[in-house]
Amino acid sequence: MARRVYHVWKGRNVLVLLFLTSARDPGIVPRNLHPPEEEICYDPSTSVDVGGRHTPTPRLPRTKEVTVNGFSVKVKYCDTCMIYRPPRCSHCSVCDNCVERFDHHCPWVGQCIGLRNYRYFFLFVSSSALLCIFIFSMSALNVKFLMDDYGSPWKAMKESPASVILIVYSFIFLWFVGGLTCFHLYLIGRNQTTYENFRYGAANRHNVYDQGCLRNFLEVFCTKTNPSRNNFQAYVQEEMPMRITREVKIDDSEGDSRTKVQDNLEIDNDLLKISQRRDAVEAVNS
Repeated sequence: MARRVYHVWKGRNVLVLLFLTSARDPGIVPRNLHPPEEEICYDPSTSVDVGGRHTPTPRLPRTKEVTVNGFSVKVKYCDTCMIYRPPRCSHCSVCDNCVERFDHHCPWVGQCIGLRNYRYFFLFVSSSALLCIFIFSMSALNVKFLMDDYGSPWKAMKESPASVILIVYSFIFLWFVGGLTCFHLYLIGRNQTTYENFRYGAANRHNVYDQGCLRNFLEVFCTKTNPSRNNFQAYVQEEMPMRITREVKIDDSEGDSRTKVQDNLEIDNDLLKISQRRDAVEAVNS
């Protein structure tokens, strides 16, 4: 009876951790409606002809440098989310979102694994491994008791075919969840994500996030989880095209000053495609 109660409790514990992993915001970084204006610079080497004059092309640097633990780290600009990704952030092609401390997209839970749900994912995987060990042990023990009663393993397996099925089932799945648990223990000890390990593992790059094995484990399991950056109940804001307006005064040969409004340079979502000027508006000051 005690074994059944523990078995049910353990199964419910795994289901709760699965729910926390799949239903929790993994650390989605909110998108911008427009590219960051403060990062826009003008490249004089590439210009657009507007009204007979060369206008520098507005653009965004593809990367910029930030300091992490005293080391310089490059962060990339995301064309889809129109943000500079925070360090260790990556854009998930399945969820189509930038996720902080992106580890991987897990198809088994239907969710990205990131900053805010990684510990629950690890607890879910490790609890599943312990559950497989428990089921395997209890089922094998049950078969042994039946063998003692009937004196033959075939009669014992015939008496309790469910135990045999559970032994085979738990043994197979233990290789998956057990190996995954060991792999993530290795990653936690090095303060590394699955994405970083597969992308930079063979490059022998210095890991600027590694604080020592003990502190790495404390960072994952003992730090406070930051609140979500997203309000999922809010209304979706309508995206409006971004325009940059520039006024240039030009003096003609007769001494009359006229103003040509060189605007309507529409910047597309990726800020790389610039449309030509549609109309030239000319006003002569009296």
